[in-house]
Formats: sequence, C-alpha cells, structure tokens
Amino acid sequence: MAEDRKTTGWEEEDAFWTSNYPTRPYATSARDYQSYRPAYRFGYDAANRYHGREWDDVEPDLSRSWNSYEDRGKSTWEQVKDAVRDAWDRVTGKHHVGAR
Repeated sequence: MAEDRKTTGWEEEDAFWTSNYPTRPYATSARDYQSYRPAYRFGYDAANRYHGREWDDVEPDLSRSWNSYEDRGKSTWEQVKDAVRDAWDRVTGKHHVGAR
C-alpha cells in the first residue's frame, strides 16, 4: 500500500473532537460539541467508506447523503461541511488549510 494510514476507532476520534472542536475555525460559541458530533462521525465514516478517493470527488455525494443521514438533526450541509471535511482530513491524513 503506497499510503500510510492509521485507522482509529470512532471512540478515539470522538474523544479527539470533543477536546479539539472549539479550536477549529468554523466552530462558534453558539454551537456545542453535540451539534458538531454527527458531522464528525459522518466525515469519519465517509473517509473510511471512500478510502483512496479525493474529497473533491466525493463531496457532491456526501452533500446529497447528508440530507438523509438520520443523525444530522436540523443541520444543513452548509452548516457542517467544514466539520465533515475536518474529520475526513484527519482520517485520511490530508490537511486542509482553513475552513471554506
């Protein structure tokens, strides 16, 4: 395998994001961790499901899938896509600079 990738379980990722979400550029004081958690889980799952694919190739599918994701609450794709991307980047080891 050409790409080194450390796979962690969701529990470890959840602990990481619980501690780190407030430092992310998209995080606002109006939203607590529980409002971002579904986005992080969605990004984590997507990165594992689409292993080896690029974000730009799968983002349109993820956007459509978000609307039927049962744990999304009332969040829109526009509200969570940066958090989803953040989780995706962490799993894939790619680093996206800043929020879009």
